[in-house]
Amino acid sequence: MQSVQQQHRGSPLPSSSSRMTTLHITKSPLPTSSPASALSAKFRTLALTPSSADAVHASAPVVPVSPVAIPSLAPIPIAFATSVPAPQPERTWDSPFRRRSLCSIDQPGVVRSRLPQELENSQHEFGSKLVVIMVGLPARGKSFIVKKIQRYLTWLQYDTRVFNVGNLRRIASKGDNNNGTTHSHAFFDSTNATAKSIRDDLAMESLEELIAWLKQGGRVGIHDATNSSRERRKMLLNRLKSEPNCRVLFIESICTDPVVLAQNITMKLMSPDYKGMDETQAREDFRKRLENYESAYQTLGEEDEDEGIQYCKLINVGKKVIAYNTQGYLAGQCIFYLMNFNLSPRCIWLTRHGESLDNKLGKIGGDAPLSARGKKYGACLARFIKQQRIEQDEIRRCAAEQREAGSSSFSTSSSLQRERTVAVWTSMLRRTKETVEEFDPIEYDIKEMRLLNEIYAGICEELTYAQIQERYPEEFQARKINKLFYRYPGMGGESYLDVIQRLNPLIIELERMSSDMVIVTHRVVLRILLGYMMDIDRAKMPEMEVPLHTLYCVEPKPHGTVVKRYRWVEEQDWFVEDQQPEMDK
Repeated sequence: MQSVQQQHRGSPLPSSSSRMTTLHITKSPLPTSSPASALSAKFRTLALTPSSADAVHASAPVVPVSPVAIPSLAPIPIAFATSVPAPQPERTWDSPFRRRSLCSIDQPGVVRSRLPQELENSQHEFGSKLVVIMVGLPARGKSFIVKKIQRYLTWLQYDTRVFNVGNLRRIASKGDNNNGTTHSHAFFDSTNATAKSIRDDLAMESLEELIAWLKQGGRVGIHDATNSSRERRKMLLNRLKSEPNCRVLFIESICTDPVVLAQNITMKLMSPDYKGMDETQAREDFRKRLENYESAYQTLGEEDEDEGIQYCKLINVGKKVIAYNTQGYLAGQCIFYLMNFNLSPRCIWLTRHGESLDNKLGKIGGDAPLSARGKKYGACLARFIKQQRIEQDEIRRCAAEQREAGSSSFSTSSSLQRERTVAVWTSMLRRTKETVEEFDPIEYDIKEMRLLNEIYAGICEELTYAQIQERYPEEFQARKINKLFYRYPGMGGESYLDVIQRLNPLIIELERMSSDMVIVTHRVVLRILLGYMMDIDRAKMPEMEVPLHTLYCVEPKPHGTVVKRYRWVEEQDWFVEDQQPEMDK
């Protein structure tokens, strides 16, 4: 094992190609009742005092499973001495056959395992499972990071779910009441043995829910909690060692930036823990809670490395990233993604090209030029974006001056100079390039990218949907049944999933960039990009309405993503904002 320390904006981390083993995992239904209900009685009788002398909860130890060498599959022997052949060994979850699937690159819709006929219907069981365990003090941005990872992996079509221990604690303490909790800072005192026992029980209950969900076909489960002690982390790890089909990645969030910390604490006071509480009282209670956590906090380090774990330490939201012992494709994807996102205020403008001649005829694909109406839209787009830049620069200048007043190290001029650079990205197709002809290359950084090309329709290129239905009725029906997975026939034909994989590097670049940008692309690509930014359900994403001559403004925020939509009114030759902006929560 070797430690890798990389600064922000580094190159992707290599992933291990070593093979892993798989043991028996029995498919079982998810719990029908809330696991936290059994703990409610504990909360009702718990005396929340730091001096509580109750015994610390002791978890039954789990014997770790050592990796073993797996030989190649040998032909199944047949007993020729009798007329009845010997029974074939059952291919169970702990068989060599299943073990070999853990080290392969696995991209939904792009990579498919070749399985024996009796297991063809179990494709979803044959990818590696990843358990992400969060580590960090409260108000360090763990939930923000978790939400970003979940959105990214879900967009890549990996079934991903977050299991939040804090939510489980609030439900357990209030029965079926989700409107807050009575826990004071004393509940989080490491010397309060009874409270510590309950917190450990809740962490394990949450992990059991996560494991049960993975056995039902989930791919990535995220355990969202502080997990701030080495004892807690070892307890979780020992449980997961009995499920070796799962890889484990620890992600620790560390924040030392006082400005970001102050913002995080303010956001934390709006959580259900402090609902209805006086702000001064809530702030004091949270300060004492932090002190309790800090007194027992143990960061990931050499002692954890002795356990052979893989981990990533994210410092100040990606300004510094430390990765250790990265193994597996999914873990590598997560770490590379975390190395590239930032909190810089910025606007991302997205639109389809102006109306083309093929649009007027109802044809898909092709490389037709713009119509006169499409060129008019492009000219208006350039004027509108220029005005928006002026307004945004003024807003940011005022905000920068306010921050500068409170920090002598803040440079207003350098910040504004960076933000004035606006990128304009188009596809390499004629209709998008003509849409941005009015953008001045001196003022804008204009790039043409093949990544942004429209989905390629193969033999259906430059046909109308009516023609496709007439000439290829089976293909027309297959696409209608499952648009997400359907791949157009013919050389180079693509599916939505193919385009998602094609756009993956562009998403990483979008997260990395701190400047404003304008993206002019096509219908399918725009659906996929908005699907990522707005966290749209994958079943709904291919059906999103993204009409021509509509402009979207996406503003990433720490609490979510604000999306505004503008419609081009041809009679006014200007854009009008829709009244109800959409929020990704």
